[in-house]
Amino acid sequence: MAAATATALESWQAAAPRKRRSAARRPRPREVAPRGPEAEFESDSGVVLRRIWEAEKDLFISDFWSSALETINRCLTKHLEQLKAPVGSLSDIFGNLHLDSLPDESDVAPDSIPRETLVTGTCHLKCVCYGIGNFATCIIARNQLTFLLLLLEKCQIPRSHCWVYDPLFSQLEIEVLNTLGVTVLSENEEGKRSIRGEPTIFYMLHCGTALYNNLLWSNWSVDALSKMVIIGNSFKGLEERLLARILQKNYPYIAKESGDDK
Repeated sequence: MAAATATALESWQAAAPRKRRSAARRPRPREVAPRGPEAEFESDSGVVLRRIWEAEKDLFISDFWSSALETINRCLTKHLEQLKAPVGSLSDIFGNLHLDSLPDESDVAPDSIPRETLVTGTCHLKCVCYGIGNFATCIIARNQLTFLLLLLEKCQIPRSHCWVYDPLFSQLEIEVLNTLGVTVLSENEEGKRSIRGEPTIFYMLHCGTALYNNLLWSNWSVDALSKMVIIGNSFKGLEERLLARILQKNYPYIAKESGDDK
């Protein structure tokens, strides 16, 4: 019995190394497909860029884009006329500072075709975008970015003349924006950007009230305001949602705009 046991043990001991060698020959998972940080970024950024491209195609053929284009074109037409006309009062300027409300879908002809380019004349526009959100993970933010890219194309604004910022941007999103050709601001301006005499579109969807107030404060002159277009929240809506004393105390320039617009 002892001999049989020893023989069996020797057989087991002899088999054990073969099992280890067999296991050693199996490729480890991390050796099959090694991936460094650069490879992971290329894969992730490619996915985000593809989703942006798909969203752009969907938006371009939508009724919403057609109606939005008509509204923006009307606003830019007024804007150009304002630039050519003698400088008026602040009250006159505020009428063209914001986009009008979008038309109802029933007002848009089903077969209407958007203009290839919007009315910009010889005016060289620039664009500043604040608060677009995490477009890599949020579909709403991605649609907002897609709208911006189409807007730049229709207004014939080079992407290099578009500055974007959101404190929430991830490193991946910053790299994607650089790939798209827009300029990512490195510092938070808090909306305090002077247009310095250059006609500028501010794309500020759903930004905080303080950001709008800071923007008005930084450009509080007839000349500067006459060269600005803001695509964003309605100042009238902000006025209706806030108590008058809060508006006057915390957002005085929005209060001035609302007061002059009455």
